Amino acid sequence: MAGYFLDGIRMSVGTLSAIPVAAPRDINRRTARVAMTVAPLAVIPLAAVAGLLGYVAMLVGLPPLVAAVLVIGAVAWGSRGMHLDGLADSADGLSASWDRTRALEVMRRGDSGPMGVATLVIMLALQIACMAVVLSHPWGGLVAGVLICVSRGALLIACASGVPAARGDGLGATVAGVVPRPIAVGVWILGAVVVSAVFLLAGRRWWQGGLAALVGVIACCVWVFHCVRRFGGITGDVLGASIEITLAVMVVVAAAG
Repeated sequence: MAGYFLDGIRMSVGTLSAIPVAAPRDINRRTARVAMTVAPLAVIPLAAVAGLLGYVAMLVGLPPLVAAVLVIGAVAWGSRGMHLDGLADSADGLSASWDRTRALEVMRRGDSGPMGVATLVIMLALQIACMAVVLSHPWGGLVAGVLICVSRGALLIACASGVPAARGDGLGATVAGVVPRPIAVGVWILGAVVVSAVFLLAGRRWWQGGLAALVGVIACCVWVFHCVRRFGGITGDVLGASIEITLAVMVVVAAAG
């Protein structure tokens, strides 16, 4: 039992960040379940660095937009840009054709077309603009770090039981349907509580933190449902895109008011 749990942690940290860890000895459904379940915890080091970077940038008097670029850039760099790549590939696949096979073919190529590039630019601009507002508030670095961690809970929704894989190979096939729905719901409730508590600590409206988590998980559910309908299931690209979309929606809500 301890073996596959440790392998799951290694898989989660190694997949979601550039932190050097030993390779999992065995990747199976049990390992994947652990990896997806602990996803919000696996990125704590990365989120801590990004949040601290934002705090220091504001402390030394850098403009909020510059601080936000550093935070979002650190997250992208620290995750090897994989989630952004998944977002771009998913956008290209969705715009390529209504034919499922053709769309999956486009996503597998790895290069980015006009729709993928445009989606990346818009998504990064949205995240940076809203993160700048978040960092402008007291304890902004802490709030940013928590939002980054909780956004990784998107993987529990995308990999919840009943969600199929679009292909028979790849990351999507390994993790599709491995997370029991009660665990996915429970982790998101816990995430909402944590975000609300951090908002309260920061002197902001506690319910706004809970609302950010709620709207984030709704956006993730809509995204996964749409991809299952269009692609027949999830892929590694869909997983990466789900993280970026969830983070963007959460920072939008966090920046409001």
